Amino acid sequence: MSSGKPITILVVDDDPDDRMLIEDAFIESKLQNERRYVNDGVELIEYLQHKGEFSDPEKAPRPGVILLDLNMPRMDGREALAAIKADPYHRQIPVIVLTTSKAEEDILRSYNLGVNSFISKPVTFDGLVDVVNVLGSYWLQIVELPRFEIIAA
Repeated sequence: MSSGKPITILVVDDDPDDRMLIEDAFIESKLQNERRYVNDGVELIEYLQHKGEFSDPEKAPRPGVILLDLNMPRMDGREALAAIKADPYHRQIPVIVLTTSKAEEDILRSYNLGVNSFISKPVTFDGLVDVVNVLGSYWLQIVELPRFEIIAA
């Protein structure tokens, strides 16, 4: 990666059990990247804008990748994705939808909103570990992510 600093992964999911399984899958996969968790799209936007409980940039570092659930209260993943991709400072952050949905409408809408990948959550823990391994390999080792500067459209 260009900056040489490991990226932070921001996981956006309202289900505490899913967050725990995702964290366990990261541990099982031996990925050392720092992970942060927020509960919904409202917290995601507050995190990115360093507002409220996320006002300290040291406690809310800019994520290099966002794992985003679609179906959440307050602001769902679709609305949050649209907000991220409309913001010139945040739109370059890769967003990976990781959701239980397999609906063609959700897949199409997510890509139309600018998602980088759409993944349906596996039904088994081993399947989730496999997904995390592939995500780690692809997004954290293979892909060159941009330095986080505003890039003109």
